[in-house]
Amino acid sequence: MGRLEPINLDSYQPLREAVCESLRDAIRRGILEPGERLMEVQLADELGISRTPVREAIRKLEQEGYVIMMPRRGTYVSDVSVSDVKEIFEIRSALESLATGLAARRIEQDELETLQRLLTEIEGYIKKDDIEKIVETDIKFHGLLYQVSRNDRLVAIISNLKEQLARFRTLSMSYPGRLQETFEEHSEMVEAIANGDVSAARDAAEHHMERAEETLLKAMRRSKKI
Repeated sequence: MGRLEPINLDSYQPLREAVCESLRDAIRRGILEPGERLMEVQLADELGISRTPVREAIRKLEQEGYVIMMPRRGTYVSDVSVSDVKEIFEIRSALESLATGLAARRIEQDELETLQRLLTEIEGYIKKDDIEKIVETDIKFHGLLYQVSRNDRLVAIISNLKEQLARFRTLSMSYPGRLQETFEEHSEMVEAIANGDVSAARDAAEHHMERAEETLLKAMRRSKKI
């Protein structure tokens, strides 16, 4: 029996997107491990589909940084080094700071209220130690934060960078003390945005990224991911 669940062909999603989501999730969960070679025929058989949507999905995952396509050698699940993490966060820090600063300038009242509500939900899930819900709500929180920057190109670039480390999101969040730190950092960002303080918003975002990078590297070392 294969490791991957067959694709639901009755799904509303385009087939390529469904395949991409399935493979992305398998990489995030460690079912497909770093360094593992991906064979189109095998994946297609396990997913119960033809090779074409698998090939298309793999190309998209390469753009997101999940896989590496090597000429004459094949396609492999990408590994992540300390250098990779540092490079990604170096760029993300600048872009998150820009997005949060723009949010402080452009956010509407109803959007601010939604951001505050999501923050309250995260606090509740922290008390319940519900990592899955925390991660899910954190994604919504940052997604709205990017949206209210009202810069579509910025949103697209940040989203791509986030995807390159998304497989380690739960690992980072599970690091001792990180959940409460994240909540406090988010609170500082929302407060600055609510006050329309662009400088404070940018500083809070940079601090959040610095702490996120430090925690992820420590978590990866502890779990021997790097």
